[in-house]
Amino acid sequence: MSSRPAWFTRWTGRPPRLPWGSLLALAAVGVYVSVFAWAMEYRPYDTWGALIVFPLLLTVSVPLLSRFSRDEPPWVRRLVIGALVAKLLACFARYWMSFVLYEGRADAATYDLVGRAIAPHFRDGDFTVDIGRKVIGTGFIMIVTGIVYAIVGQSLLAGYLVYSWLGFWGLYLFWRAFNVAYPDGDRRRYGKLLFFLPSLLFWPSGIGKDTWMMFTLGMAAYGVALLLVRKRGAFVFLILGAVGTTMVRPHVTVLLLCGLCVGYLLRNRPQQASALGPLRAAFGIVVLGVGCVLALQQVGTFFGTPGIGAAQANQVIAKTQTQTAQGGSAQAVDDQAALAISPAALPQSLVTVLFRPFPFEAHNIQALVASLEGVVLMGLFVVALPRLKRIPGLLIRRPYVAFVIVYTLVFALAFANIRNFGILTRERVQVFPFVLVLLAVSKPERTETVKGGGSERRRRRVPVRQTMPVAADSESVGTGSTDPGYPGEFRGDGTWR
Repeated sequence: MSSRPAWFTRWTGRPPRLPWGSLLALAAVGVYVSVFAWAMEYRPYDTWGALIVFPLLLTVSVPLLSRFSRDEPPWVRRLVIGALVAKLLACFARYWMSFVLYEGRADAATYDLVGRAIAPHFRDGDFTVDIGRKVIGTGFIMIVTGIVYAIVGQSLLAGYLVYSWLGFWGLYLFWRAFNVAYPDGDRRRYGKLLFFLPSLLFWPSGIGKDTWMMFTLGMAAYGVALLLVRKRGAFVFLILGAVGTTMVRPHVTVLLLCGLCVGYLLRNRPQQASALGPLRAAFGIVVLGVGCVLALQQVGTFFGTPGIGAAQANQVIAKTQTQTAQGGSAQAVDDQAALAISPAALPQSLVTVLFRPFPFEAHNIQALVASLEGVVLMGLFVVALPRLKRIPGLLIRRPYVAFVIVYTLVFALAFANIRNFGILTRERVQVFPFVLVLLAVSKPERTETVKGGGSERRRRRVPVRQTMPVAADSESVGTGSTDPGYPGEFRGDGTWR
């Protein structure tokens, strides 16, 4: 005997279906409430604080991402929200490695200890507390951790979640930079690689410099993209990002500015000439020059050298090699060859930074996973050779591509001297978002042969990009409402730029 209501079958012509989605959501909420109540009773805030922060971050972020993607195809919203959830979940794996596998022998333990000590001072409005070391570098991450704990409470897991959340927004800004500066690129491919490459998903997902650098590099890259396409807000994002990177790793800021200078020189002239054009160009050059000088000064202070020159650079490299030539992941290199920073060493430096360790160089599970990722990345470059052949023609038309190429090259030269694969695997996440741009170059225009009249001719098949219709009276509210410069904003002609 059927239990289905006869009136429902007669009315709809089909049997009723159970709302499985709603039932699963209700069950998930019930499980969450039960776990939360149990944790509050039997676990300290250091554990159950994460149960508050996790849904809070989702509640804040999902509406923002939905708003930014409201005029995009549906897959964009699914991509970025899925990436957010994956990024927040990745912080638990990062926490497990640092405090379970390595038993707390990680930099995050130091940041957590100092952050707990200074958080009460920050909460009381006292920002003059002494952290016992210089601010630039490790000291700055200690201060940021103290600020995070002052807001969410002294919970290590909650701190990991907040840092991972910042890492996601850094990746999202890289994604927006690609959309702005290279609108005809393969953004679906770039988004999948950017958000779900294991290294980018895992390493910048915990308390530490890597996550902060991902956040500020994304901000700087977005500012560069806006600057290269002459959109408003460029210097705001660029300055904030450059200052953020300088406070932790000023030498990376110098590498960033090297790429920016090349991209700035190659950017296209404006379609409509303006009397203020030369003044704006001069202002941009002055800002870049001042930024380079300040960054170089901070590099000297950071490494403790009296200046920046060939001798000082070799001194820094030698010091880096000595400090990183320890542990089971140390690599064997020729000291004299490693000290030479020259174009002749560029191919080897690129291979070392982007693809090593190779599988036969792995001595533990972590190194083996990193080596497999390097093999996959190498395979992607081989498959993408038809795309890469288009790069020379894009350097002028899309100067953002020139920017990422120069940054990648100088980064490889600067970081190839690291003699520990474990450290190198973490450090190179600072270059992967730039490298992946090259793998997302749009495919060459395919051609097909059309026969007719006894002759053959070639007809180009130009890919058509779907656009969303815009109502004639649609009007955004706020500053720069029709300017595509800010994250998630719509150009107004049906396309993103």
